[in-house]
Amino acid sequence: MRMLKEAYLYEKREMGAVKCNLCGWRCTIMPGKRGVCGVRENIDGTLFSLVYGKAISYGIDPIEKKPLFHFHPGTTAFSIATVGCNFRCEFCDNWVISQNKEISGESLSPDQVVSMAKQNGCRSISYTYTEPTIFFEYAFDTSKLAHAEGICNTFVTNGYLTPEAIDMISPYLDAATVDFKGSGEPEFYKRYCGINAVSPIFEALEEMRRRGIFIEVTNLIVPGGGDKRAPFVKLVDWVIEHLGGETPFHILRFFPSFKYTRQEETPERLLLDFWQAATDAGLKHVYLGNVRNQKYENSYCPSCKKTIIERWGFEILSMNLDGRRCHFCGAELNFVL
Repeated sequence: MRMLKEAYLYEKREMGAVKCNLCGWRCTIMPGKRGVCGVRENIDGTLFSLVYGKAISYGIDPIEKKPLFHFHPGTTAFSIATVGCNFRCEFCDNWVISQNKEISGESLSPDQVVSMAKQNGCRSISYTYTEPTIFFEYAFDTSKLAHAEGICNTFVTNGYLTPEAIDMISPYLDAATVDFKGSGEPEFYKRYCGINAVSPIFEALEEMRRRGIFIEVTNLIVPGGGDKRAPFVKLVDWVIEHLGGETPFHILRFFPSFKYTRQEETPERLLLDFWQAATDAGLKHVYLGNVRNQKYENSYCPSCKKTIIERWGFEILSMNLDGRRCHFCGAELNFVL
Protein backbone atom coordinates (compact mmCIF):
# COMPACT_ATOMS: atom_id res chain seq x y z
CA MET A 1 0.00 0.00 0.00
CA ARG A 2 1.40 3.41 -0.96
CA MET A 3 1.74 6.14 1.67
CA LEU A 4 0.86 9.41 -0.04
CA LYS A 5 1.71 12.93 1.07
CA GLU A 6 0.69 15.96 -0.95
CA ALA A 7 3.85 17.57 -2.23
CA TYR A 8 5.19 20.92 -1.15
CA LEU A 9 6.32 23.56 -3.64
CA TYR A 10 4.29 22.84 -6.75
CA GLU A 11 1.85 24.70 -8.98
CA LYS A 12 -1.30 23.45 -10.66
CA ARG A 13 -1.48 24.06 -14.39
CA GLU A 14 -4.00 23.60 -17.20
CA MET A 15 -5.11 20.15 -18.40
CA GLY A 16 -4.48 18.71 -14.92
CA ALA A 17 -0.72 19.24 -15.21
CA VAL A 18 1.45 20.32 -12.28
CA LYS A 19 4.82 22.04 -12.13
CA CYS A 20 7.17 20.86 -9.39
CA ASN A 21 9.41 23.63 -8.00
CA LEU A 22 11.50 21.50 -5.71
CA CYS A 23 14.64 20.77 -7.73
CA GLY A 24 16.48 22.22 -10.72
CA TRP A 25 14.48 20.13 -13.19
CA ARG A 26 11.25 22.00 -12.37
CA CYS A 27 9.32 19.16 -13.99
CA THR A 28 5.95 19.73 -15.61
CA ILE A 29 4.09 16.49 -14.87
CA MET A 30 0.91 15.32 -16.55
CA PRO A 31 -1.76 13.27 -14.72
CA GLY A 32 -0.62 9.71 -14.07
CA LYS A 33 3.04 10.58 -14.64
CA ARG A 34 6.01 11.02 -12.33
CA GLY A 35 8.85 13.53 -12.28
CA VAL A 36 12.47 12.77 -13.16
CA CYS A 37 13.06 11.66 -9.56
CA GLY A 38 10.56 8.81 -9.98
CA VAL A 39 8.99 9.37 -6.55
CA ARG A 40 6.63 12.31 -7.13
CA GLU A 41 3.44 11.56 -9.05
CA ASN A 42 0.60 13.64 -10.46
CA ILE A 43 -2.59 11.94 -9.32
CA ASP A 44 -5.68 13.60 -10.80
CA GLY A 45 -4.04 17.04 -10.87
CA THR A 46 -2.44 16.89 -7.41
CA LEU A 47 1.25 16.21 -6.89
CA PHE A 48 2.09 13.60 -4.26
CA SER A 49 5.28 12.30 -2.70
CA LEU A 50 5.23 8.50 -2.88
CA VAL A 51 8.08 7.98 -0.38
CA TYR A 52 6.90 9.94 2.63
CA GLY A 53 7.76 7.97 5.77
CA LYS A 54 9.26 5.10 3.78
CA ALA A 55 12.89 4.70 4.83
CA ILE A 56 14.83 2.44 2.48
CA SER A 57 17.90 2.82 4.68
CA TYR A 58 18.64 4.22 8.13
CA GLY A 59 21.35 3.92 10.73
CA ILE A 60 23.84 5.71 12.94
CA ASP A 61 26.97 7.20 11.35
CA PRO A 62 29.87 9.32 12.53
CA ILE A 63 29.25 12.85 11.31
CA GLU A 64 32.65 12.61 9.61
CA LYS A 65 31.20 10.03 7.21
CA LYS A 66 28.91 12.62 5.57
CA PRO A 67 31.63 14.03 5.31
CA LEU A 68 31.22 16.93 7.73
CA PHE A 69 34.60 17.52 9.36
CA HIS A 70 33.85 20.97 10.82
CA PHE A 71 30.28 20.49 12.05
CA HIS A 72 30.06 19.02 15.55
CA PRO A 73 33.13 16.79 15.00
CA GLY A 74 33.18 13.55 16.95
CA THR A 75 29.38 13.28 17.19
CA THR A 76 26.97 10.85 15.54
CA ALA A 77 24.20 11.42 13.01
CA PHE A 78 21.04 9.38 12.57
CA SER A 79 20.99 8.86 8.80
CA ILE A 80 17.88 8.19 6.70
CA ALA A 81 17.05 7.87 3.00
CA THR A 82 14.27 6.83 0.66
CA VAL A 83 14.46 5.40 -2.85
CA GLY A 84 14.82 7.73 -5.81
CA CYS A 85 17.11 10.42 -7.21
CA ASN A 86 16.96 13.35 -9.63
CA PHE A 87 20.38 12.42 -11.11
CA ARG A 88 21.33 9.40 -13.22
CA CYS A 89 25.01 9.10 -12.36
CA GLU A 90 26.59 6.14 -14.13
CA PHE A 91 29.09 5.77 -11.27
CA CYS A 92 26.65 6.02 -8.32
CA ASP A 93 27.79 3.91 -5.39
CA ASN A 94 24.27 3.87 -3.89
CA TRP A 95 22.56 2.94 -7.17
CA VAL A 96 20.70 -0.03 -5.64
CA ILE A 97 18.47 2.40 -3.75
CA SER A 98 18.89 5.67 -5.66
CA GLN A 99 17.92 4.15 -9.02
CA ASN A 100 15.30 1.76 -7.63
CA LYS A 101 12.09 2.26 -9.57
CA GLU A 102 9.98 0.37 -7.03
CA ILE A 103 8.53 2.41 -4.17
CA SER A 104 9.72 0.41 -1.19
CA GLY A 105 11.03 0.91 2.31
CA GLU A 106 10.19 0.49 5.97
CA SER A 107 7.47 2.68 7.47
CA LEU A 108 9.22 5.17 9.73
CA SER A 109 7.39 8.36 10.64
CA PRO A 110 9.12 11.68 11.35
CA ASP A 111 8.25 11.24 15.03
CA GLN A 112 9.91 7.83 15.05
CA VAL A 113 13.04 9.13 13.32
CA VAL A 114 13.46 11.88 15.92
CA SER A 115 12.77 9.46 18.75
CA MET A 116 15.39 7.00 17.47
CA ALA A 117 17.92 9.81 17.09
CA LYS A 118 17.33 10.88 20.69
CA GLN A 119 17.45 7.35 22.06
CA ASN A 120 20.83 6.79 20.40
CA GLY A 121 22.35 10.08 21.52
CA CYS A 122 22.72 11.47 17.99
CA ARG A 123 23.59 15.15 17.77
CA SER A 124 22.03 15.42 14.32
CA ILE A 125 19.84 13.77 11.72
CA SER A 126 21.35 13.42 8.25
CA TYR A 127 19.23 13.11 5.13
CA THR A 128 21.64 11.18 2.96
CA TYR A 129 22.54 8.05 0.92
CA THR A 130 20.13 9.12 -1.86
CA GLU A 131 19.28 12.72 -2.77
CA PRO A 132 17.32 14.31 0.12
CA THR A 133 15.66 16.85 -2.16
CA ILE A 134 13.45 14.16 -3.65
CA PHE A 135 12.07 13.20 -0.22
CA PHE A 136 11.78 16.84 0.82
CA GLU A 137 8.40 16.56 2.58
CA TYR A 138 9.69 13.72 4.76
CA ALA A 139 12.92 15.59 5.50
CA PHE A 140 11.16 18.89 6.18
CA ASP A 141 8.63 17.47 8.63
CA THR A 142 11.33 15.47 10.41
CA SER A 143 13.74 18.40 10.60
CA LYS A 144 11.09 20.66 12.11
CA LEU A 145 10.42 18.13 14.88
CA ALA A 146 14.14 17.54 15.38
CA HIS A 147 14.88 21.23 15.93
CA ALA A 148 12.18 21.41 18.56
CA GLU A 149 14.11 18.67 20.38
CA GLY A 150 17.48 20.41 20.00
CA ILE A 151 18.71 18.04 17.28
CA CYS A 152 20.51 19.45 14.23
CA ASN A 153 19.71 18.56 10.61
CA THR A 154 22.09 18.06 7.70
CA PHE A 155 21.67 17.37 3.98
CA VAL A 156 24.13 15.34 1.94
CA THR A 157 23.04 16.64 -1.44
CA ASN A 158 23.96 16.97 -5.09
CA GLY A 159 22.91 20.61 -4.72
CA TYR A 160 20.23 20.45 -7.40
CA LEU A 161 17.50 22.10 -5.33
CA THR A 162 15.68 25.36 -5.92
CA PRO A 163 15.96 28.61 -3.94
CA GLU A 164 12.34 28.06 -2.92
CA ALA A 165 13.21 24.72 -1.33
CA ILE A 166 16.17 26.25 0.50
CA ASP A 167 14.03 29.14 1.69
CA MET A 168 11.45 26.74 3.09
CA ILE A 169 13.82 24.44 4.96
CA SER A 170 16.50 26.94 5.98
CA PRO A 171 15.07 27.59 9.48
CA TYR A 172 15.65 23.90 10.27
CA LEU A 173 18.62 22.92 8.07
CA ASP A 174 21.88 23.50 9.94
CA ALA A 175 24.48 22.13 7.53
CA ALA A 176 24.89 20.66 4.07
CA THR A 177 27.51 18.68 2.26
CA VAL A 178 27.21 19.57 -1.42
CA ASP A 179 28.67 16.85 -3.64
CA PHE A 180 30.22 17.82 -6.96
CA LYS A 181 31.14 15.22 -9.55
CA GLY A 182 33.94 15.89 -12.00
CA SER A 183 34.50 19.41 -10.61
CA GLY A 184 31.13 20.67 -11.86
CA GLU A 185 32.18 20.50 -15.52
CA PRO A 186 28.94 20.87 -17.56
CA GLU A 187 29.80 18.32 -20.26
CA PHE A 188 30.69 15.73 -17.66
CA TYR A 189 27.35 16.21 -15.89
CA LYS A 190 25.48 16.00 -19.17
CA ARG A 191 27.19 12.81 -20.32
CA TYR A 192 27.50 10.88 -17.06
CA CYS A 193 24.81 12.29 -14.74
CA GLY A 194 21.98 13.11 -17.16
CA ILE A 195 21.98 16.78 -16.14
CA ASN A 196 21.75 19.45 -18.82
CA ALA A 197 22.65 22.48 -16.68
CA VAL A 198 24.83 22.82 -13.60
CA SER A 199 23.91 26.42 -12.79
CA PRO A 200 21.20 25.42 -10.25
CA ILE A 201 23.92 23.85 -8.07
CA PHE A 202 25.91 27.06 -7.85
CA GLU A 203 22.75 29.09 -7.29
CA ALA A 204 21.77 26.73 -4.46
CA LEU A 205 25.18 27.08 -2.80
CA GLU A 206 24.93 30.86 -2.85
CA GLU A 207 21.42 30.70 -1.43
CA MET A 208 22.54 28.34 1.35
CA ARG A 209 25.31 30.74 2.28
CA ARG A 210 22.87 33.66 2.37
CA ARG A 211 20.60 31.65 4.64
CA GLY A 212 23.40 30.83 7.10
CA ILE A 213 23.53 27.10 6.42
CA PHE A 214 26.96 25.68 7.21
CA ILE A 215 28.52 24.28 4.02
CA GLU A 216 31.18 21.73 3.23
CA VAL A 217 31.96 20.86 -0.40
CA THR A 218 33.04 17.52 -1.83
CA ASN A 219 34.34 16.83 -5.32
CA LEU A 220 34.51 13.30 -6.73
CA ILE A 221 37.44 12.95 -9.14
CA VAL A 222 36.27 10.46 -11.77
CA PRO A 223 38.93 9.17 -14.21
CA GLY A 224 38.05 9.28 -17.88
CA GLY A 225 36.34 12.65 -18.00
CA GLY A 226 35.94 14.02 -14.49
CA ASP A 227 39.63 14.38 -13.71
CA LYS A 228 40.57 17.47 -15.70
CA ARG A 229 42.69 20.08 -13.97
CA ALA A 230 41.14 23.21 -15.51
CA PRO A 231 37.55 22.59 -14.27
CA PHE A 232 38.95 21.62 -10.87
CA VAL A 233 40.85 24.89 -10.51
CA LYS A 234 37.78 26.80 -11.74
CA LEU A 235 35.62 25.14 -9.07
CA VAL A 236 38.16 25.90 -6.33
CA ASP A 237 38.31 29.55 -7.41
CA TRP A 238 34.50 29.76 -7.39
CA VAL A 239 34.31 28.30 -3.87
CA ILE A 240 36.87 30.79 -2.58
CA GLU A 241 35.12 33.75 -4.19
CA HIS A 242 31.52 32.85 -3.33
CA LEU A 243 31.73 30.72 -0.18
CA GLY A 244 35.07 31.75 1.29
CA GLY A 245 38.52 30.23 1.64
CA GLU A 246 37.61 28.77 5.05
CA THR A 247 35.07 26.42 3.42
CA PRO A 248 36.03 22.77 4.09
CA PHE A 249 36.75 21.12 0.73
CA HIS A 250 36.95 17.33 0.31
CA ILE A 251 38.61 15.76 -2.74
CA LEU A 252 37.19 12.25 -3.08
CA ARG A 253 38.74 9.21 -4.67
CA PHE A 254 36.53 7.35 -7.14
CA PHE A 255 36.12 3.57 -7.16
CA PRO A 256 34.42 1.75 -10.06
CA SER A 257 30.69 1.28 -9.48
CA PHE A 258 27.34 0.71 -11.19
CA LYS A 259 27.66 1.23 -14.97
CA TYR A 260 31.03 2.96 -14.78
CA THR A 261 33.43 0.08 -14.26
CA ARG A 262 35.79 0.45 -17.19
CA GLN A 263 38.10 2.83 -15.32
CA GLU A 264 40.42 2.16 -12.39
CA GLU A 265 40.14 4.08 -9.13
CA THR A 266 41.50 7.61 -9.09
CA PRO A 267 45.32 7.56 -8.92
CA GLU A 268 46.56 8.84 -5.59
CA ARG A 269 49.17 11.00 -7.31
CA LEU A 270 46.36 12.90 -9.07
CA LEU A 271 44.54 13.47 -5.80
CA LEU A 272 47.72 14.79 -4.21
CA ASP A 273 48.27 17.09 -7.15
CA PHE A 274 44.73 18.46 -6.87
CA TRP A 275 45.12 18.83 -3.08
CA GLN A 276 48.20 20.96 -3.65
CA ALA A 277 46.46 23.01 -6.33
CA ALA A 278 43.49 23.72 -4.02
CA THR A 279 45.79 24.64 -1.15
CA ASP A 280 47.94 26.90 -3.32
CA ALA A 281 44.81 28.63 -4.62
CA GLY A 282 43.87 29.66 -1.09
CA LEU A 283 41.55 27.05 0.41
CA LYS A 284 42.51 26.65 4.07
CA HIS A 285 40.92 23.28 4.86
CA VAL A 286 41.43 20.72 2.09
CA TYR A 287 40.95 17.01 2.71
CA LEU A 288 41.33 13.78 0.76
CA GLY A 289 38.53 11.23 1.03
CA ASN A 290 38.61 7.47 0.38
CA VAL A 291 42.38 7.58 0.89
CA ARG A 292 44.06 6.17 3.98
CA ASN A 293 46.57 8.93 4.59
CA GLN A 294 46.27 10.59 7.97
CA LYS A 295 48.06 13.76 6.88
CA TYR A 296 45.20 14.60 4.53
CA GLU A 297 42.46 13.63 7.01
CA ASN A 298 43.66 15.88 9.84
CA SER A 299 42.56 19.48 10.38
CA TYR A 300 45.27 22.11 10.72
CA CYS A 301 45.16 25.67 11.99
CA PRO A 302 45.78 28.00 9.02
CA SER A 303 47.56 30.44 11.34
CA CYS A 304 50.03 28.33 13.33
CA LYS A 305 49.87 25.17 11.16
CA LYS A 306 49.51 22.88 14.16
CA THR A 307 47.16 19.88 14.17
CA ILE A 308 43.85 20.85 15.71
CA ILE A 309 41.96 17.61 14.95
CA GLU A 310 43.80 14.34 14.44
CA ARG A 311 41.77 11.69 12.61
CA TRP A 312 42.08 8.12 11.48
CA GLY A 313 39.31 7.40 9.04
CA PHE A 314 36.09 8.49 10.74
CA GLU A 315 37.61 8.31 14.22
CA ILE A 316 38.89 11.38 16.06
CA LEU A 317 42.10 10.67 17.97
CA SER A 318 42.62 14.14 19.46
CA MET A 319 41.03 17.58 19.33
CA ASN A 320 42.77 20.85 20.17
CA LEU A 321 39.98 23.40 20.03
CA ASP A 322 38.85 25.89 22.65
CA GLY A 323 35.37 26.51 21.34
CA ARG A 324 35.97 27.71 17.77
CA ARG A 325 39.53 28.79 18.53
CA CYS A 326 42.82 27.04 18.01
CA HIS A 327 44.10 25.77 21.35
CA PHE A 328 47.66 26.71 20.41
CA CYS A 329 47.44 30.24 18.95
CA GLY A 330 43.86 31.36 19.63
CA ALA A 331 42.94 31.89 15.97
CA GLU A 332 39.18 31.73 15.29
CA LEU A 333 38.34 28.84 12.97
CA ASN A 334 35.44 27.77 10.79
CA PHE A 335 33.92 25.11 13.06
CA VAL A 336 30.48 24.55 14.54
CA LEU A 337 30.71 22.97 17.98
